[in-house]
Amino acid sequence: MARSPIADAPAAELHLLDALGPAGPYRARKRETVTDTAGTPVAELSLTPRLFVTRALSALHRAAPLPPERRLAALAEAGRIFREETVAGLSYDAYERTVAEVSGIPLPAVRSAADEIADSARRALAGAYGALPGGAVLDWRDPRTRTGAAVWTRRGEVLAVNAAGNHPAPHALWLEALALGYRVAIRPSRREPFTPHRLVTALRASGFGDDHVALLPTDHATADEVLLGADLALVYGGDDVVRKYAADPTVLVQGPGRTKILVTEGADWRAHLDMIVDSIAHHGGVKCVDTTAVLIEGDPAPLARALAERLGALPSLPAEDEKSVLPVQPADRARALERHLLERARGTVAHLGGDGVVEELPGGGAVLRPAVFEVPDLKGGWHTAELPFPCVWVAPWSRADGTAELRDSLVLGVLSGDEERDADLLDALVDDPSVANVHLGGHPTHWMDRGVPHDGYLGEFLMRTKTVIRG
Repeated sequence: MARSPIADAPAAELHLLDALGPAGPYRARKRETVTDTAGTPVAELSLTPRLFVTRALSALHRAAPLPPERRLAALAEAGRIFREETVAGLSYDAYERTVAEVSGIPLPAVRSAADEIADSARRALAGAYGALPGGAVLDWRDPRTRTGAAVWTRRGEVLAVNAAGNHPAPHALWLEALALGYRVAIRPSRREPFTPHRLVTALRASGFGDDHVALLPTDHATADEVLLGADLALVYGGDDVVRKYAADPTVLVQGPGRTKILVTEGADWRAHLDMIVDSIAHHGGVKCVDTTAVLIEGDPAPLARALAERLGALPSLPAEDEKSVLPVQPADRARALERHLLERARGTVAHLGGDGVVEELPGGGAVLRPAVFEVPDLKGGWHTAELPFPCVWVAPWSRADGTAELRDSLVLGVLSGDEERDADLLDALVDDPSVANVHLGGHPTHWMDRGVPHDGYLGEFLMRTKTVIRG
């Protein structure tokens, strides 16, 4: 059932989030109710059947990309529409408040993520072209191909995105694929479908065809059809998802971050306490770049006590409150996370959260409050636990431990007491392929910029070089 992509909200009490296929919006018979953290129904999300998915992917394969200049202009206009206009019945203010209510992500974090998405749309090439090899050209018509040159080309034509629901910001990344000429199919998270629905609608209103970018919500049984129908896929998930696709070169997995900070001997962590706290609690601690472990060369207890004092002062507020800083979950889900945390924390010293982390709100839902645990050593693996709220494991580290327990980090912050003394250590960390980013000094682990890679450049996965020589 088609309707205008930018229109007034339906008269029904619930928002109706249609699938967005190659023939326009599609309202499926099978729908899923999206609730807020108090359990109140907010929307109905259409779930597309298998045949609809396969036909949609086929249409994306047949479509030709827009010329580069038109792609960039359309992306910039989409960013403006996303940020400024009423889209599918929701003003921007209503959109951001709805996302906070259904996802439990603090409202200021939702606003920041939406700004990031709009900025990414305006500057998509800054990230996309960051992966361009220095010796390559963008077009076979470039004069350098007359004597032989590397031409940067797509590895395929259609990218599928199995989107995350823990935060809106990852939707900024796949815009780079559109900038490079890919057609994109997004399977949204059923936890928070509002951001991709708004973004795809804005992209279509800005000039991308219905067969260039699609929103294909599905149930779990049909989810793999979205990936199978594409040339390449970008997938978000936990360790189980990483294991499932680890050997598949056509799938790029964005898994757990396990972001850490290392404090070496002589470093004044007190001078950087604001940065460490910010790295842990940024956006409610739900992002993969938020710190989940702090390893210190020396006694961890003073640092753990200082973190507990600072994090314990954060307020418990509904997610849609302007001053909200902590995530909110349905009470049953919050209690399940609390049980998991307390089971995992056995054998540690609780500086904060040892009696629980759940604070139920009068209007429904529960705030997940911060937790700080001091662990006796690195052998127990406590510090590898990553939870969707500010939870940090403070552990002792020694030179004898080496870099083994610092590996598998999306971001590793290092506060060095002496960079010359630590040069060999820093060389090893920068060279380690399992450490995606290294932040030296007082830079929070959540620091990012459009022109530098997040987990490598997406273009490294989407593109390849081939030699072209012509007469």
